[in-house]
Amino acid sequence: MNIFTMGKDVLVPIFIFASAIIVSAIIYSYPMNSLFPVKHIRFIGNRHLTDDELKALVDVHINESLVLISSSKVSQQLLRSPWVRTVSLRREFPDALSMTIREAEPFALLDMHDHLYLIAENGKILEELKDGSIPFLPIIAGDPYKEKAGFSEALKLVKLMNGQGLSSDRDHIEIIAYKPEELSVSIDSTHFKIGVGSYEEKLERLIQIEEDIKEMGLLVDYIDLRFEKKAIVKPVTEKVIK
Repeated sequence: MNIFTMGKDVLVPIFIFASAIIVSAIIYSYPMNSLFPVKHIRFIGNRHLTDDELKALVDVHINESLVLISSSKVSQQLLRSPWVRTVSLRREFPDALSMTIREAEPFALLDMHDHLYLIAENGKILEELKDGSIPFLPIIAGDPYKEKAGFSEALKLVKLMNGQGLSSDRDHIEIIAYKPEELSVSIDSTHFKIGVGSYEEKLERLIQIEEDIKEMGLLVDYIDLRFEKKAIVKPVTEKVIK
C-alpha cells in the first residue's frame, strides 16, 4: 500500500501528526516571545478617548509577541477608564492587535462643589469640564457621595426626561438632588418641586401646567407637583389647579 492508495481515515491522522511536528519544530527554533511580533496597534470605535490615551492604559508594546498577549489583562486595563464600557480584542496575524471599544455616552452634567463633570447613565463620573464649551445636558446639582439616595432618584428623573424628549426641548434643566423627598427641578425660569417617585405622571402634569401658566400669563415662584393629581402654583398667592 502506498500513500495514493491509503484511505481517508489513515491520511488525516498522518497529516495532523506531521503538522504537529512542524509546529513543534518552529516553536523550538524560535522562542515564544519572538513569535508574531506586534507591529500595529489599532483602536476602533473610540470617539472621546484618543488612540494615545488608550495606548497609555494598556501594557502592550511594539515587537511583543502577539501570541502571548492576554486578552483578559488588556480588557481589564482598558476598563479602568470610566469612558470604556466594553472591549473586544482581536489578533490579526501576523503583526496587528485590534481593539474595538464601546464608549460610555455623556448622560448629564454634575454640578458638585463648584466643579462641573460629565457623567454616564449609571452616575459614574467621566471627566471634569474645565475649558471650552459646555454641552447642553440636564444638570444635577448635589454630591453623589453624600446624598446617594437623592442622586439616584435624580438619575431616574433625567433618564425619563431624556426618553420623553423633554431635555432637548428646553434651554436649561437643573435638578436639585439632596434628599429624595426634596427633589426639585428648574426648567428654564420655572421651579418645580417634584419629590420622590411617580415621575412619569408628574412630568405629564408638569408639561400641562406649563401650558396653563403661559396661557394665564402668570409669573410663578414655584410649582409643587408632590401631591397626587394636582399642582400647587405659588405666584404671589397660592392657587390649586386640578
